[in-house]
Order: sequence, then structure tokens, then C-alpha cells
Amino acid sequence: MKSANLHGRAGRRAGFTLIELLVVIIILAILAAVVVPRVIGRTEDARIAKATADISTIDSVLDQYKLDTGQYPSTDEGLQALMTNVGNNDRWNGPYLKSLPSDPWGNPYIYRYPGENGLEYDVYSAGPDKQPGTQDDIGNWNLQQ
Repeated sequence: MKSANLHGRAGRRAGFTLIELLVVIIILAILAAVVVPRVIGRTEDARIAKATADISTIDSVLDQYKLDTGQYPSTDEGLQALMTNVGNNDRWNGPYLKSLPSDPWGNPYIYRYPGENGLEYDVYSAGPDKQPGTQDDIGNWNLQQ
């Protein structure tokens, strides 16, 4: 009888109790609540840094375009003028970029000449909300600050 009783206890201790499982789940939930927002925040920071770097590169290329042609592309010509001689300018010496990058949210960068933010032209990303003209836009006017 004593051996049967020991065998029964050993069988019960092989698994976890409901309380133990709940404690582990609660600990994991607390860790997730702390870690996930930090990881997501860093991902967004990395996207903003990428957009800023892309815009800085496009800025440099537009300056080279102006040195060669004597003017910036029109709004209608857009950034495509850095890839092909859309204005049939004899002094065009491109292509200035291998390809036009998309912003980190998958949208094309927006170009406007003349600029509306205190610079000769605007190059910007609509940002995380993908809506131009909102507070989260990332533009070449931010690089000047």
C-alpha cells in the first residue's frame, strides 16, 4: 500500500498546476508589454533615419543635377529627371541615380519645385501615416535644423 501511495504522488508531481501555468503566462505577458513597445519604437526610429538618409542623398544628387543643367527639375519632371533626360536638356549628364528609392513605408518620395518650406525645392516622405502635409512628414527642410 505504501508503494502505491508513493507512485500516486510521483504521478501528480510530473505536471504543472494551473496556478504555476498562470504565473508563467502572467510573467510572459508583463515582459511582452514592456519589450514590444520598445522594439516597435526602435523600428520606427530606424525607418525615420533611413528616410532622412535617402532625402540627404537625393538632395546631393539634385545639387549635381543643377550644376550640370543650370536648374532644378520642375515639379512635373519630378525625381524621374534624375533617371532620364525628360526635359531633353543638352547639358544633362545622368543618370544621377541607379533607381529612385521608395520611402521606408513603401511610398515614393515627393518632389516639389519651387519649395514651400523655405528652400528652393522640397523632397519629402509622407511619413508613417502616408499622408502628405501632416506633422509626421520627413523632408529636406528637417535636414537644415
